[in-house]
Amino acid sequence: MTQTPSVPDGLFRHDDGVLRCQWCRASPEYRRYHDEEWGFPVTDERRLFEKICLEGFQAGLSWLTILNKRPAFRKGFADFQAEKIVRFGDKDIERLLADAGIVRHRGKIVSTINNAQRVLELRREFGSLAAYAWSFEPAQDKRPHQPQPGVVLGPSAEAVAMSKDLKKRGWTFVGPTTVYAFMQAMGLVNDHYDGCHARARALEVRRTLKKPG
Repeated sequence: MTQTPSVPDGLFRHDDGVLRCQWCRASPEYRRYHDEEWGFPVTDERRLFEKICLEGFQAGLSWLTILNKRPAFRKGFADFQAEKIVRFGDKDIERLLADAGIVRHRGKIVSTINNAQRVLELRREFGSLAAYAWSFEPAQDKRPHQPQPGVVLGPSAEAVAMSKDLKKRGWTFVGPTTVYAFMQAMGLVNDHYDGCHARARALEVRRTLKKPG
């Protein structure tokens, strides 16, 4: 009789036989996001700005909710091109508040427009949002070698520092938890559990990454 291999805590084995982090089991789209995006290093300006904005919208909601609405967010917010969003006015705010495809929260909509202006300021000072964000990358020797299932990793000291600095610069909806989630998703840290098939692939991409600066 063939025994089914045991699955480590925090992971699950889908029908394809692949081990993944437990949090992504809810839907095929969630698994695709986990396998191809979450934890893989990103230096693309548009994607970085999109992610930090959407993390702000997520507050109080699940990331799956935001992920499902991401196409509508991209359409409503000019594909998160900061240069276009800074020109949004009252009519755009009302348009977005009427858009059932996104999270219709006035404060978060206004925050995204504000943060678009702030990101342009960061680019003038640092050259790019990527250069700024990656300057807060935690040192690898300070990170858990293998994130353990059941252990919730709170915001790192670097996430707290980045949050404080962004707030000083006029950004909104960028608390430490939001910033740490941004770091996890954009690959500044790799919090795939040990045994997850995506962990090693994300680390390999990180080893070959040319850091912005």
